[in-house]
Amino acid sequence: MNIDQKVIFSQPTTVNERAEVAEACVLSLDLAMPTLLDDMTNQVDTAYVALPERLYVIGRDGVITYRSEMGPWGFDVDAFEAALREQISG
Repeated sequence: MNIDQKVIFSQPTTVNERAEVAEACVLSLDLAMPTLLDDMTNQVDTAYVALPERLYVIGRDGVITYRSEMGPWGFDVDAFEAALREQISG
């Protein structure tokens, strides 16, 4: 919950509840890019997990087009943004 920004949701217990929260986030953040809704077992999160965190850009064809170095110290925001822009414009 983020009470300061009035983003208050209970932890979803179903895919439909998770979808409602995700939709609220997409609308609130005005995201124009496609977003992925993971299942309740977090299958995608588990498949791409990298500790420490990494940033990925996945193309429309499902191929990873960008993978950051280990974060947060390895994050290159400019390179990540460029990879996103390339996918959006392509």
